[in-house]
Amino acid sequence: MIAVEDVTVENKSEKSKKPLSLPIRILIPVLIVVAIAGIYLIKNKDNTTANVVETAEINEAVETDKVPVLNLHVTEAIDLEELKSYGLPIVIDFGADECIPCKEMAPVLEKLNEELQGKAIILFVDVWQYQDLAIDYPIRVIPTQVLIDSEGNPYTPSDNIDVQLMMYGNKATNEHIFTTHEGGITEEDLLQILYEMGMDK
Repeated sequence: MIAVEDVTVENKSEKSKKPLSLPIRILIPVLIVVAIAGIYLIKNKDNTTANVVETAEINEAVETDKVPVLNLHVTEAIDLEELKSYGLPIVIDFGADECIPCKEMAPVLEKLNEELQGKAIILFVDVWQYQDLAIDYPIRVIPTQVLIDSEGNPYTPSDNIDVQLMMYGNKATNEHIFTTHEGGITEEDLLQILYEMGMDK
């Protein structure tokens, strides 16, 4: 009996040494590769989702943030139509760096330009350095602020505004072309005008 059991065991080991068929030899490596790929995808699923969310947030920011950061000091021709397209109130101050009332206005303009980015457009043109930039505007004295509301129209003040403004129109068509303020203006008065011109609070 012992000898028979030994023979049976030997026969089983001989069968196990028989080579695997071709389909099985191909299937095993394929299953190993699929398993490794599955483990990799599961481990990196969270990172992929985070990247998709981050990309969506960046695209949304680009689409909603249409107004570029505008430098206070203008040194090139102003594209007024482009500025109007942003739907924000616009104040363009025509002055000079060496003019005393303009120097008094400078801190107000700098502060508002910085604090109101995306809510209003505040620009400064030095007419002594860049005279050509003032040609299309009714500038009689400096400083003069040109005021345009958020709809792209010359500002029409209400009775609540206690600031003297100049309104220019075309005599032939009676069209309102410009509204300006001549001389220095306080931050409070300028903010009141900006809110009335459509700036969000």
